[in-house]
Amino acid sequence: MRHFKRIYIEITNVCNLSCTFCPKTKRSPQFMDITTFRNILENIYGYTKHLCFHIKGEPLLHPEIDKFLDISHDMGFKVNLTTNGTLIDKAEQKILNKPALRQVNFSLHSFSSNDKFITMEDYLNNVLCFTNKSVENSNTIIALRLWNLDKSDIRNSERQRNRNLLSIIENFFNLDFQIEETIALNSGIKLRDRVFLNQDYEFKWPDLSITSENTKGFCYGLRSHMGFLVDGTVVPCCLDNDGDIPLGNINFCSFSEILSSPRAENMFDGFSNGKIVEALCKRCGYRERFNG
Repeated sequence: MRHFKRIYIEITNVCNLSCTFCPKTKRSPQFMDITTFRNILENIYGYTKHLCFHIKGEPLLHPEIDKFLDISHDMGFKVNLTTNGTLIDKAEQKILNKPALRQVNFSLHSFSSNDKFITMEDYLNNVLCFTNKSVENSNTIIALRLWNLDKSDIRNSERQRNRNLLSIIENFFNLDFQIEETIALNSGIKLRDRVFLNQDYEFKWPDLSITSENTKGFCYGLRSHMGFLVDGTVVPCCLDNDGDIPLGNINFCSFSEILSSPRAENMFDGFSNGKIVEALCKRCGYRERFNG
């Protein structure tokens, strides 16, 4: 049996923000029902221990996220949750101290699409207050992400926004150092026990409309990870946000059947031999992060 480090489950493709770095999905808005979620977990049991509530959408919008976490725990799974953090004060009681919750990733770079509705201070206060409550009452890891760097030179307005944001974090945790002068690119910095912050470059989602393409390379899709879209469609990786590489649907066939389908095996074998066979993968730049 193949083993995955993590499997992504998109419990909703609906989001309350419209970030410039995150393209809108062409799919109809939807929330996953408990029956589909439970079916997914029953099918992937033994293939992984770690779930990620993420592909598109804001998971904290899901009205039954607490039940999803409980089901995950009952079936022996740990959950990583990625959120923009804007709803954390409202959803706190649904996720705080849930034993299944291994890690919460806060995408702080999403604030630039939210600053018309809340101040940076209030936004960060909500995120950081939850952070302290979580680490003081559970074993959950908190990862604060600032993934908006530009490889040429970060925009002046973005640079200043980052500095203001980091200053608030420094004051909140009473740090005796400046984060910007200490943090290394692509690696995290520890702010307190089980609380980390990392910065990275903004990445562009792969899209079939991109003209340039590569036919040689390697990717961990279908090897260390894969995903389920909200309607049960199986995709090879979390960047296939519109289901351009549908491998099957868990509502109509088993997970093992999907993994052994000709398209899935062709893709897997292609990467094993350094060949990219899928059109979307040929237009993906994220692969370059681990291809050197």
